[in-house]
Amino acid sequence: MKSAAEHAIEVESAYLAGVSANLAAAGGRVMPGKWFKREDHDCADRVKAEMVDRRIYDRALFARLPHGRGFTIRGFERRWIFGQRLRSVTVAGILAPAGPLLTPDAPAPPVTLAELTSHVRSLMLDSKTPHLIGICSPSGFAEEVWNVPLDLPNVKLVLIEPREQGGWRVASPDGKVDPRLCKLFDPEDVGKKIERVRREIEDRSTSLLTGGLTASSMAEQLDLPERIVQEAFAQAVKADPELRVSAQAGQVMLYRGASAASDQEGVSMSLSDRIRNLFSREGEETRKINELAERRARLSVKLDRMYEEIGKLEKKENELMEEGKASPSKVAKRRMAGQIAQMRKDISRCNTSAAILSKQINVISTHIHNLELAQTGSVAQLPTSEELTEAAVNAEEILEQLGASDALVSSLEVGMAESSISADEAAILKELEAAPAEKAAQPEPKDRTADRTGGKTKAKDREGGQAQAE
Repeated sequence: MKSAAEHAIEVESAYLAGVSANLAAAGGRVMPGKWFKREDHDCADRVKAEMVDRRIYDRALFARLPHGRGFTIRGFERRWIFGQRLRSVTVAGILAPAGPLLTPDAPAPPVTLAELTSHVRSLMLDSKTPHLIGICSPSGFAEEVWNVPLDLPNVKLVLIEPREQGGWRVASPDGKVDPRLCKLFDPEDVGKKIERVRREIEDRSTSLLTGGLTASSMAEQLDLPERIVQEAFAQAVKADPELRVSAQAGQVMLYRGASAASDQEGVSMSLSDRIRNLFSREGEETRKINELAERRARLSVKLDRMYEEIGKLEKKENELMEEGKASPSKVAKRRMAGQIAQMRKDISRCNTSAAILSKQINVISTHIHNLELAQTGSVAQLPTSEELTEAAVNAEEILEQLGASDALVSSLEVGMAESSISADEAAILKELEAAPAEKAAQPEPKDRTADRTGGKTKAKDREGGQAQAE
């Protein structure tokens, strides 16, 4: 689990790197001015002051904290001969107050409206020059920041915060900033966005077994343009031949169709087989499976939408129930009772429609399953019983021939070993085999020193016995 300071440093580095690349690529096409000057800045002094106020004197901890880095790009144009005039100011910065980051094991709170206002005012160079300011908060922004836009003259503000599911939320609080300008402060390039969609498709692969994924719903969920999701769908289809993309009534949908195994099996077919297949009924199963899979996917999307509507109706019913219980007026309770009764009828009708859709999906899924089984059996092209019997007989004959050849080779090797030895080599071999046997039969020599020592000991014992007897 990463700490709040580590997370803030990662967000700071990723944001500044992405925005720097975007602004360098844009140049003067978006920002007014003939030539530009960049200056880097940070809020390290504020971090040190916060640590001093808390009586924390740790240089290692200071290095591990985000310093609120950023940069300012000023655009100039020529005025008269040697003069210049400031035309635009573009600022990209990080707002991560150091106070909450100094508290261990505590999540950093979102940035409030007062903190954001004070920080933006400190970044303004000239109130008469148009400013484009992008502020990123690793911990996000409070809800009041998005609801109450800043009223500062000549300032276009773009807010950036990381999303928990990945990616970034890049938007203007007042919604009046050109989307092209907001795009400059998006550190995630198109390749990363498509890869994020591909990961979401893999995570929701189970939904493709009995349903489909729409580009509009995924774009809303991932906060991405729908064209990015459609491009990810196209790449997914190229990578997986079973996936299909359908576009009807302005809705792009991804679903799983028939396997392309039958097409791969037919790559090595002869010309006559290909001509025969042109006039046969093969391939109809694949077409039927694809059509039924697309129909099932659309019904599944419709069923999911109906479940969402049922959930909204049930939520509204609960709100009316709580409001009716809390209301002291009998007239209001009677009115709410009528609304609840009508809402329950609507919920019942929606449940009936959902049940019908579910049964239709079940029927289509069963039919697809049967077609896939039939297609799998035809693609396998299993051998007949006559072919299996002929192959078994051939294998048995080959095994018998191999056994006879192995026995013959073994006998030839033994005969050659016995005939290749000479008479002298045979005599020497007998001597070598007899030498260990003679050595084993020869008795071990006695230890003469031990015998002499033992004799002297026995003599001394006899003398000692005679002395005791006297």
